[in-house]
Amino acid sequence: MTASLQQIRAQRDWTADKCKEQIEVAKSENRTFQRQTLQAHLVHLLNKEHKFNEAIQLAAQLVRELKKVDDKDLLVDVQLEESIGFYHLSNYTKARAELVSARTIANTKYTPPAMQARLDLQSGILHAADDRDFKTAYSYFFEAFQAFDSVNESALAQQTLKYMLLSKVMLDQSDEVHSIMTGKTAQKYAKTETEAMHAIAEAAKKRSLAEFNQAFDKYKDVLGQDPVVKQHFGIIQDTMFEKELSRLIQPYSCVQVEHIAKCVGLDRERVERRLSQMLLDKKFSGCLQGDGLLVIYEQEQADPTYELAVDSVHAMGEVVDALYERAKKIKAV
Repeated sequence: MTASLQQIRAQRDWTADKCKEQIEVAKSENRTFQRQTLQAHLVHLLNKEHKFNEAIQLAAQLVRELKKVDDKDLLVDVQLEESIGFYHLSNYTKARAELVSARTIANTKYTPPAMQARLDLQSGILHAADDRDFKTAYSYFFEAFQAFDSVNESALAQQTLKYMLLSKVMLDQSDEVHSIMTGKTAQKYAKTETEAMHAIAEAAKKRSLAEFNQAFDKYKDVLGQDPVVKQHFGIIQDTMFEKELSRLIQPYSCVQVEHIAKCVGLDRERVERRLSQMLLDKKFSGCLQGDGLLVIYEQEQADPTYELAVDSVHAMGEVVDALYERAKKIKAV
C-alpha cells in the first residue's frame, strides 16, 4: 500500500460518494496518480459497503491501467480487493486467481507486513470457503494475526483471531481454543466476538446442542454479522446436532427414536433422518427398525495379536524363500 493510500485509508469518514467526488476533481486537474490512488480506495470502500459488482468492475479497469504503468504497490492492493469482491459473490475461482496474481506481484518486491497480513488473511478465508481446508486456513490466519498484532492493526487482529478459533471448531479441536485464548497476545483481543467463538467451542467440546443453541442465541447479532462465520455456521450446527445424537445414543444398545427426539427437543422425523444419514456415513454401526427402534452395534475392536501373527508368518515366508534360493545356488555348484 502506497504512503498516500495509507493516508487516505486513515481518514475513517470517507464514503464511496465522497471518494467519487474527489476522483472527478483529480480527473479535471489531470492528476493521474492521485486519481488512481483514489480509485483504489474507492474499490475498498465499495467492498465495505457491499457493492461488490461495482467494486470488481472498477477494479478490473484499474488493474489494466496499473499494469501498463507497472505500479506494483497499487496493483497488489487493487487485486486483493478484487479477490475480496469475488469471494463475497461466491465466485471462488476468480477470487483465488486474483489473490494468486496479487501474491505473485507482492513476492517480486518489498511488501509491508500489514499488506502481507491482509494477503494471508484472504488466503485463509479462501482455503476455508473453497476447499474446506481449515488446517491450512488456520496456518494463514495465525501468520496474519501475528503480523496484524505487530503493526497495531487491532481491529484486523481481532477479526483474524476469531477466524483462528472458528478453524479450531471446524477441525473438531475445540479443546485447543482455551489454550489459544489464554495466550498473552490473544488476551489483548478478548472482546465480544472472540467470547462468542469461545462459547461455541465450549459447547462443541461438551457435545451439547443445548449449550450451543444458548451461545448462538446470546451472540446471534455478533455471529450473524460476519459473512465468513455465517458461511460456516450451518456446518457447525449440523456437526453439533450429530455430536449431541452420538452422545445420547452412546450408553444404549437399543433405544426408541422418540426418546432421543424428546431429549434433543426436536421432532422425531428430523432426528430419524439425521440418524439414517449418520448410519449411511458410517458415523456409527447399527440399524433403524420399522417400529422406531434404533439398534446400535458394538464397534469391533481390532486384535493386535492377529496382525502381529500375520506379519510374523509373512516374515518367515520371506526367510524360507531366501534359504530356498541359496540352497539352489549351492546345489548348482
